[in-house]
Amino acid sequence: MSNSWWEIKITCIPDLEENIFWRLTEFGCKGMSTQAQDDELLISAYIPQPQAKLLQVSDLSLRLQKDAREMGYPQPVTKCNLIDEEDWSSSWKQHWQAQPIGDRLIINPAWLSLPTDPDRIVLQLDPGVAFGTGTHATTQLCLEALEMRIQPNTHQTVADLGCGSGILSTAAVLLGATQVYAVDNDPLAVKATGENRNLNLIPSAKLIVDLGSIEKLQSMLPEPVDGFVCNILADIIIELAPSMAALVKPKGWAILSGILSSQVADVSHVLEQHGWVVGTVWNRQEWSCINLKHK
Repeated sequence: MSNSWWEIKITCIPDLEENIFWRLTEFGCKGMSTQAQDDELLISAYIPQPQAKLLQVSDLSLRLQKDAREMGYPQPVTKCNLIDEEDWSSSWKQHWQAQPIGDRLIINPAWLSLPTDPDRIVLQLDPGVAFGTGTHATTQLCLEALEMRIQPNTHQTVADLGCGSGILSTAAVLLGATQVYAVDNDPLAVKATGENRNLNLIPSAKLIVDLGSIEKLQSMLPEPVDGFVCNILADIIIELAPSMAALVKPKGWAILSGILSSQVADVSHVLEQHGWVVGTVWNRQEWSCINLKHK
């Protein structure tokens, strides 16, 4: 079957949702969604068929069961099958609705009518196959932290390291950032960020996105920015920590997520060794968002 996708459906108790999202993200899944079914959740996730063999999908199921046993929860039930690209592109969108985030934003799927709430900034989003729909705790924590950092008329510049769908970059502009620079090492993420920038009528010169990692981001900046956001994984944050300070002005800020609560101490220790001061740590279930200032 050409352009096929694995459709992975997991039935679980709500307490397992964040751990399962984390595992699915690590596995490389795209377009994840959650649907409530009585006292359980049905989590749907998709990954291109060439990126995963059936044995690897089976191993993912065993990992999810092992996680649940170790946490003392009932084991989730995982089912998978192959679907074509057209079915994938419509299946994962079926249960995604407009979602208020924080006090000022509402994330609206691009294929739905615009919400009518006059008190919120509408962020139109079609993530395609890139990570970042606003449904995951790490994305929500970053958006809420950005809302606190970027107040109207503060004229801040922002960088986004690992931009995914561009949801954080786009939100930064809509919240009032004057200039945003974004990078991702996945060409599909770069494409999605550009498309979502255009969807929200943001000039391309105001949100510049390119393919690469922190070195590319440094080369794009005409001068250090006021702050940056990075929603990836703890191991990658630790790896990139020595280079992060060069992105920001003196006393610049950073918002880092994709970090399990159990990993906060290790990540914070490394960041402090490179000149960062941990301000606040926001938690949502198993996930944390670290807010920092540079010395």
